[in-house]
Amino acid sequence: MARCSPFLLPLFLAALVAADTAAGYGTSEQRRSDARECRMQHISTTRPCCSFKSEGGVVELWDENEDQFQCAGVSAMRATIQSESMTLPNYSPSPRLVYIQKGQGLMGISYPGCPETFHSAGGAYSRREEESEESQKDQHQKIHRIQQGDVVAIPPGAVHWCYNDGNEELVVFSVTDLRNQANQLDQTERSFFLAGGRPRGSGSEECEKGREISRMANIIQAFDANMIADAFGIPVDLAKKMQREDERGIIVKVPKGGLRMIRPTAMEEKRERWSRDGPNPNGMEEIYCNMRIHQYLDNPREADVYSRQAGRLYSVNMHKLPILRYIGMSAERGNLKSNVLFGPHWTINAHTVVYITRGEGRTQIVSNEGRTLFDENVKTGDVFVIPQYFASVHRVGDGGIEWVAFKTSPVPMRSPIVGHTSVLKGMPIGVLSNAFRIPEGQAQDLKCKREDQMMIFSPRRSPRVF
Repeated sequence: MARCSPFLLPLFLAALVAADTAAGYGTSEQRRSDARECRMQHISTTRPCCSFKSEGGVVELWDENEDQFQCAGVSAMRATIQSESMTLPNYSPSPRLVYIQKGQGLMGISYPGCPETFHSAGGAYSRREEESEESQKDQHQKIHRIQQGDVVAIPPGAVHWCYNDGNEELVVFSVTDLRNQANQLDQTERSFFLAGGRPRGSGSEECEKGREISRMANIIQAFDANMIADAFGIPVDLAKKMQREDERGIIVKVPKGGLRMIRPTAMEEKRERWSRDGPNPNGMEEIYCNMRIHQYLDNPREADVYSRQAGRLYSVNMHKLPILRYIGMSAERGNLKSNVLFGPHWTINAHTVVYITRGEGRTQIVSNEGRTLFDENVKTGDVFVIPQYFASVHRVGDGGIEWVAFKTSPVPMRSPIVGHTSVLKGMPIGVLSNAFRIPEGQAQDLKCKREDQMMIFSPRRSPRVF
């Protein structure tokens, strides 16, 4: 197998070790220093404020200057990629966590210094029989099959692209941790594209004011053509083709016949999807170069919290998907039935960005000042932020609800107020009796009425409204 460059690999590993150190604490010094930005008076659901159209799809952006996004230090984006279309290669200074909301496709991530071929636990991936001899000579880094229900981790600085080889649109929702220690620039969403042109923008002037279309430009265009030609060892006219203005935008149509590439067989894709262990590493370079980047979130058999009557919660953290240790993020998927109550709780070491993917319900968020910052009926497509330590409670509507939540810690810790493992259940009855000025019998009820359930509570015969 081809080996990693002895010059590039140590730099890449050093960056990952630094990220690992920061991730262990859940929050960085930079995140703590900007805590003043969480002095919010109100939180509300929000929708995309800008959309950028390209030949092969649309990118929608949420306003990163909103108070709740500034508090969490994150930005949100949704991309719709048409069939037989591809996002152009790009990289970001901040880690990104992606949820595949609809469709399927292929994703490639290029790490500096990693080998130009890829292997599964059972050996080398095979080429498709219909590929031509010319394409069989190509070697590239690992290709990942992604599909609806997957959460995908994209490390900072890693060049990535995505191709929709399915028959329907590929819809992906992502959250970028702008305040992660890996990003030493300002708290602004940036993507550095290696090809393409500026997409056509539309949206509110306020949203676009801090997020110019020029931030999605092809960086190769700005270099001197002769220097690019010398660097690649190519004719100057080819270098100029790389730099020409491209009206297709950042999502482009692929000619009929699709992308030709070395890709895994169906059996190898299935083996990787259901395996948590990943490849058997021979050294540090193979740990990082072959690390799994995605985990399936919609598997009922692996739910962390499950109730036949109420529904299920499933989380993916660095223990299930080790790459999350290095990007300092994690995700959670919720699927709850009608009128279920997701009990009051707070997250100890992370901000939470919630994206409602189906259904509706009522959510409340309360600050340390005892004020209700958020009290809304949330529905499909809504996005909102629950700041670290701020308590929240959720009542599901008649049709049930599903969501995906992104957290700014690789191992988020939730503290429930009621139910099994809750903080009140861990207190003496006498403490509860005096704290709430109630008889000890009622304090006993507070501790034990829900002791057989955890976090999600099935509805009572006559569901109550807050």
